[in-house]
Amino acid sequence: MIMTCPGCNSSDMKVYEFHGEEVDSCQRCGGLWFENGELNAALSSADNGDSCVRVEESLGEHLGDSKRHCHHCDVGMQHYHLMQGYQIEVDVCHSCSGLWIDEDERSKVVQSPLVKSLLADLDAKISAKTWFFQFLSQMPVEFNLKPKSRPVVTYLLLALNILIFLAYGFDTSTTDTVFENFAMRSNEVLAGHQPWTLVSHMFLHGDFMHLVGNMYFLYVVGDNLEDALGRMKFLGVYLICGFAAAAAQIASDPGSGIYMVGASGAIAGLFGMYLLWFRHASLTFMFVVYQKKLSPMAFFAIWLGFNIFGLLMAGQGVAYWAHIGGFVAGLIIGAALKERVMESNPILAMLNEPEVKVAR
Repeated sequence: MIMTCPGCNSSDMKVYEFHGEEVDSCQRCGGLWFENGELNAALSSADNGDSCVRVEESLGEHLGDSKRHCHHCDVGMQHYHLMQGYQIEVDVCHSCSGLWIDEDERSKVVQSPLVKSLLADLDAKISAKTWFFQFLSQMPVEFNLKPKSRPVVTYLLLALNILIFLAYGFDTSTTDTVFENFAMRSNEVLAGHQPWTLVSHMFLHGDFMHLVGNMYFLYVVGDNLEDALGRMKFLGVYLICGFAAAAAQIASDPGSGIYMVGASGAIAGLFGMYLLWFRHASLTFMFVVYQKKLSPMAFFAIWLGFNIFGLLMAGQGVAYWAHIGGFVAGLIIGAALKERVMESNPILAMLNEPEVKVAR
C-alpha cells in the first residue's frame, strides 16, 4: 500500500531511520509518520536523558479536530500538544494510533523528555519552608536551572563585599574615613578627583541591611549568569553595569556631593540580562501573606516600578538613577549577547523556545 503524506498529500514517502526506528518520511515536506509505539521507541533510544519514554500515552491538551487525514484508516485526525508544558503540536489518528510531526518539530520532539524533566523542577510547588523564609526576609525565592559549574566569581564577589564591610561597617569613624576616600561623589569625579571611586564604590555599603539585600540578589541571579557567560565575561559585564550605573547617577545630578556606595547598580544590570535569558525561571513575590510565583518579566517590572516611583517622589539616600542606568545597561548587553549565549548553552536555548510553558 502506498502511503499518502498527511501533511501535504504527497505520495512521495520513503522509509527513514529515526533514532533506530524505521518510519515514513515525506520527501516533499519532511514530515514524519509514526506507527503505534514507534515514537516511544525512537525517543527512548535518543540522547535525551530518558530510556523509557511513554509520550504517546501522555499527550498534552487536546486542541480539536485536525485538518489532516489519516490515509491508513481514511479518517480525520486529532490535534494535540505533545505534552503538558511543551506546546509542540502533533496530529494523532485515534483509529490506528498513528502520529504525525512536521519537519521543523523533529529536534524539539526528540528533546521533549529532557524538557519534561526540567519542567518538573521549574514547576515545583511552593513549600511551607519557602513561604516562611520569604515572610520573614521579604526576599524572593528562585525556581531555576541549577548551574553546571561552581559560580566561583559570584562567590568571590560575595566574599569581597562582605569582608570589606566587616572591616569598616561597625565603626563610625572608620566608615567616615572609608567613604571619604572610596565612595563616589559626582562633583569630585567630574572635577577629575578620585577616579578610582568609579570602581571602589561598588564594593562599599551604607549599612548591614543594604549589604544583605544586595548580596542576596547577587547570589540569586549571579550563579546562572556566570554559568551562561563564563567566569571572566561575567566579571566583565558586572563591572560594566556598575560603571553604567555610576554614569547614570552622575548625569542625573552632576553637582552632587552626596556619597554613592553599593553594588545595586551592577546587580541591576544582572537583572536585565537575567530577564532576557531566563524567561523560564520564576521568582516568588509576597503580597502581605500570599506568595506567588512570577515570571522574571513581571518581577522586575514591579522592581522597576518601585524605582521609578522613588525617583518621582525625589527620595533621598537611594541612587535610583544608578539602579535604572545599570538595569538598562544589562538589557542592552543581554540583547547583544543573547544569540551567542544561546548557541553555547543549548538547554538554555531550548527553555527559551516559545513552546515551553512554565506553571506559575
